[in-house]
Amino acid sequence: MEIATIKDKNKLNEFVGAQRHSRFLQSWEWGEFQQAVGNKIMRLGAADSEQLVAAATLIKKPLPLGKGYFYCPRGPVVENRKLEISNLLFDYIYKLARRENVIFLRIEPEQEKFRQISNFKFQISKTLDIQPIKTLILDLSKTEEKLLANMHQKTRYNICLAEKKGVKVYEAGSDKFAEFWQLMRETVNRDGFRLHGKEYYKKMLSSKYQINSKFKLIVRLFLAEYKNKVIAANIISFFGDTATYMHGASSSEHRNVMAPYLLQWQVIKLARETGYKYYDFFGIDEIKWPGVTRFKKGFGGEEVEYPGTFDFVHNKPWHAIYKFARKARKFI
Repeated sequence: MEIATIKDKNKLNEFVGAQRHSRFLQSWEWGEFQQAVGNKIMRLGAADSEQLVAAATLIKKPLPLGKGYFYCPRGPVVENRKLEISNLLFDYIYKLARRENVIFLRIEPEQEKFRQISNFKFQISKTLDIQPIKTLILDLSKTEEKLLANMHQKTRYNICLAEKKGVKVYEAGSDKFAEFWQLMRETVNRDGFRLHGKEYYKKMLSSKYQINSKFKLIVRLFLAEYKNKVIAANIISFFGDTATYMHGASSSEHRNVMAPYLLQWQVIKLARETGYKYYDFFGIDEIKWPGVTRFKKGFGGEEVEYPGTFDFVHNKPWHAIYKFARKARKFI
């Protein structure tokens, strides 16, 4: 078994994309996007007879005094979740962290089993979650009729209502970005969600691949329009076997035409028609986001829960200082 830097984007994407519920946050293109917005990234892989059996894209996050930490979003990805592979990978990252002046590794594992690793060079500390720990995933192998039948009655009604009202749904280009951005700002001001900067979304939407491109991350903007006015928007990623609902926005005007329902349904149908197996709503929480969660659950699907976010601490004194500083100054 060998741990090394991954330099072949096809090799990385084919491995990560072949996993069930493929995680776009570990794709080659997401790493390129992170570099474009100013982050340093590292792509590590464990290979057995030159075949990848584990991969971890690390984003280095800066901290004061020249320190930093590694963030591995929705990862690492380990074939069959083998603990011996995890041990080797974490041990390699530990050595790399010392060279990079990194005080901890932040991971988002798929299962709790990772806690059983036998390497005790670092403590494991539960921390604030970054990506949602609960989500809803639709099985797109079902027919459209079955998908509709599994929806809440009110959801089906609202889809039909939007169609009757003449809501139009389409994939948008860069010429519609200003309208999308205005809608995002309105949504954030109304609902209190976190908003990235304008350039962040522009770079995110710069993918040039076609939606049915195999093992490449594609991020697209879809809009719903009513009476020549954009009133709802979705940013959707397509990677591996999964299409993911990353971001959504809607206007306070014309809420009675139920545009977000038709927009969501049209994108689900597109994902199914272009060969994706799953549609991930990317986050539900009845307490934090009751309205959004109710909306998503109306489409049916299976609830999936992940263990959460954990820090593998490489430098205990500095990690203690970091936690104190985060409480005082809200470091992430």
